Amino acid sequence: MFYETSQLNNGFDIVSERVQGVRSVTLGIWFRVGSRDELPEQSGISHFMEHMMFKGTEQRSALDISTAFDAMGAELNAFTSKEYTCYYARVLDEHLEQAVTILADMLKHSLFAQEAIDSERQVVIEEIARYEDTPDDHVGDIFTEAMFPRHQLGRSILGTREIVGSFAHSDCVAYHQKHYHAGNAVLTAAGNIEHAALVQLCEKHFSTVAPGQVNPRGCVEGGTRERLTFEQKDTEQAHLVYGMPGVALGEDDRYAARILDSTLGGPMSSRLFQEVREKRGLAYAIYAATVPYMNAAQFFIYCGTRPANLAEVYSLIRTETAKLLERGISTEELKRVKEYLIGTMVLAMESTRDRMIKLGSHAVQGLELLSLEETIDRYRAVEPTDIQRVAKRVLSAQPTIAVISPLGKKELSELFG
Repeated sequence: MFYETSQLNNGFDIVSERVQGVRSVTLGIWFRVGSRDELPEQSGISHFMEHMMFKGTEQRSALDISTAFDAMGAELNAFTSKEYTCYYARVLDEHLEQAVTILADMLKHSLFAQEAIDSERQVVIEEIARYEDTPDDHVGDIFTEAMFPRHQLGRSILGTREIVGSFAHSDCVAYHQKHYHAGNAVLTAAGNIEHAALVQLCEKHFSTVAPGQVNPRGCVEGGTRERLTFEQKDTEQAHLVYGMPGVALGEDDRYAARILDSTLGGPMSSRLFQEVREKRGLAYAIYAATVPYMNAAQFFIYCGTRPANLAEVYSLIRTETAKLLERGISTEELKRVKEYLIGTMVLAMESTRDRMIKLGSHAVQGLELLSLEETIDRYRAVEPTDIQRVAKRVLSAQPTIAVISPLGKKELSELFG
């Protein structure tokens, strides 16, 4: 087995992978909580909590935390998704104990001082404003809301200005107590590390964390998804997302689904890249992807193009998805896409950070942990019939379309029928 795993008496999980020939260790502490777990009136609090963890503890100020990691020449950061939150550090192996000590202090003893909350909410509100001013990102949010109109998966991870503006010390404390416990946590590490030594460090710093139950992930009853959603803005480009339900986390078809994404809109040789950008010059960016969740997923195609070209781009997307449905994929094309995906995956695994993220994202969501060789074998086992089966499952569904552009409802309704 390429990784080692242990569990403390309180249920705190530890997973590590020894990587030969490196001097770094990337350490991540994952909590199975994200925007999916928020009540509507809490939208954005998971992401807000990520910010607040850096704002000081009983022993260390925010400046003390950043100064300590700078002095180690280390990287310290965090990210929040719809289903988990991760705090991580990439350090030289000799600084591992100090990094664990500070991260443990942050995650167990953050003060959530009201003064820091008042200051940080302005930072997050600025982040929301920046995101809304980036239409190629923001169009993804309005697409997701249309896909899951009555489920928290459809809400923005950042929340809204109004709700973020209401957070107080008591909200942060209550959210921390409910979700930041040992039963909901996994520590993962990759690099020049001995598992037994890491377990000793975790025993020292995390054995006192309160136990608890794993956050449940039930069925996604998202309501009837919308056919067309849009925001009218005075933009130079029209930003289009075309999509439908995809292949969820852990499904056997996930490897075929990833190949399907790349066949349509992945590398420069992919079908939509060639038809839309290379042959016709209609867009700079066009790509396809699946965003998988537990018990749900969304497949989408994104394109940014001039408003006058929107109808032609939409027609090309429809044409290329129909071709894949009707004719499938050749053995030669399948082999090329497989090798592209395998190559990018192997290159990514040269990074201890990427290895840690693979360990953590799988472990925190209860997914099977496969070695690089096992994963490559899964991709190589995919046949043309698998691609056609997944294409039929995904691409034959009625699409949801999201647009940010200068066009109004009447024009868009006529364009998309």
